[in-house]
Amino acid sequence: QYQGLAGRSTNEVLQLYSAHGQQQKLQRSSVVTQLHGAIKKRLKQDLKSLHSFALELSKDFQRQSKTYLYQVLTAVQGIQLQNEAMQMFQMKAFDLEQSLQEVTERYEKEKQKRRALHNNLVELRGNIRVHCRIRPLLPFDTAAGHLMSQDRQRSFSEKVAYATDDETVLVKCSRPGHASINKTFQFERVYNASESQDTVFADVAPLLTSLLDGYNVCIMAYGQTGSGKTYTMLGPQIEENFAFEDESELGIIPRATQEVFRLISEKPPGSYWVEVSVVEVYNNEIFDLLAKDSCGKVFGVKRDVVTTREGKSDVPWLTHETVENASDFLHLVNKGLQLRVRHPTLVHAHSSRSHLVVTLTITTVVSGDNFGTSWEDEQTSQRLNKEVSCTFPQKERDSKSTSSSRASSPAQLEATEKMKQVKTRLQLVDLAGSECVGMSGVTGAALRETSFINRSLSALADVLGAIAEQRSHVPYRNSKLTHLLQDSVGGDAKLLVMLCISPHQKYLTESMQSLGFGTRARQVQRGQVKKKNFPVPSKAK
Repeated sequence: QYQGLAGRSTNEVLQLYSAHGQQQKLQRSSVVTQLHGAIKKRLKQDLKSLHSFALELSKDFQRQSKTYLYQVLTAVQGIQLQNEAMQMFQMKAFDLEQSLQEVTERYEKEKQKRRALHNNLVELRGNIRVHCRIRPLLPFDTAAGHLMSQDRQRSFSEKVAYATDDETVLVKCSRPGHASINKTFQFERVYNASESQDTVFADVAPLLTSLLDGYNVCIMAYGQTGSGKTYTMLGPQIEENFAFEDESELGIIPRATQEVFRLISEKPPGSYWVEVSVVEVYNNEIFDLLAKDSCGKVFGVKRDVVTTREGKSDVPWLTHETVENASDFLHLVNKGLQLRVRHPTLVHAHSSRSHLVVTLTITTVVSGDNFGTSWEDEQTSQRLNKEVSCTFPQKERDSKSTSSSRASSPAQLEATEKMKQVKTRLQLVDLAGSECVGMSGVTGAALRETSFINRSLSALADVLGAIAEQRSHVPYRNSKLTHLLQDSVGGDAKLLVMLCISPHQKYLTESMQSLGFGTRARQVQRGQVKKKNFPVPSKAK
């Protein structure tokens, strides 16, 4: 086409170019039109597909929304049901808690009634009250002893004595190669390792009221060495002295004295006075720990115990000091305790080697004008009529002067005729602990002490056994200890034995022996305890 342009004119050439350009434009326009149609068609298809997908997605979303909404509603209903059930459970739990509280209160009331009835039965039978205290585990329980190998120490690392309730002791008895056997012991009161001195004394305090009501009272701590007897009776020891500053740690003896003086303070002034004596029974000999030499220094003097014509035990020339308050008492007792024999053993670093007996004698002064003719016991009346003395006690008890020589003036004689006395005694006894020589490792003089301690405790068990079997002869005189405590153990005193035991397995034999002693003591029936009769006011006025 272009080769033929050479012979043509310019106009023709321009026309040809113009025609060719229009043709190309038409071709391009046709191509664009076709391409536009194809794109439009594809877009319509894509929109249609997208619309279909959107519809499906919307339907699926609606279905899932309905499902999730149903699940949410179901969960809400479940939560509401659970809340209602929880409220019902809370109401039931509240009702059960109230019922439990009511039952517990009724149980405590019935328990107190039962305990009161039991105490009345004990009073009627003259039984001995027995309380048991389980001390906590102490560092020396697990310390390796000189006489025990470490392997054996590991085998003895178990706690075997427990207080299952406030009246029951459970002991796990086990031997190598044998099945474990649980033994239970019942007592009037059982204290676990966490119970305080306050709790222990709270159960002892009611006996002190009986003291001012005319009854003799004796509280005795019994148990193996290192079982906590001295702590229970006196309190902690610090450098051979007793820490009386911490009131919460005070033992039965200082607390009992405080309670006695509190009770006396509620009575008319001058109607009571208190005297104290402190003795120890060491190697079957009685020592007066308040006796003084010519310089006024306290030193232990050997005394003897005798039986009076009335069949009562008495210690002639025993020192009695008049005290006016608990502080005076603690001062005197502390002086006596400094003379008490102690000796370290493998079981206890401050082992007491003697039996300590602290006696408070309370004299009640009654005016003769108030005496009537009604007496419960004629013999007691006759004996009291012989015990006429002046209003205030003589401080020098060793004087041999008679009562008539004391009243040296007519006024004093007149006062003597109008005043009469009733004496009651509170004996507080901290017994030395029974010992196994192989465990304590004592030798020489300490071994001899152990022999006397164990023999005197065996004599005490023999006396209780004789009383329990109602034998015609009770061997009080087999030991100075039992002879001294004759009136309390077999006489007319309310007696409480405080058993002290260790929970550790290596002391199992000694603990079982103590628990057996307490069980036998509970079975003793001495007859109803006698009351020191007070006069009945005369109705003549």
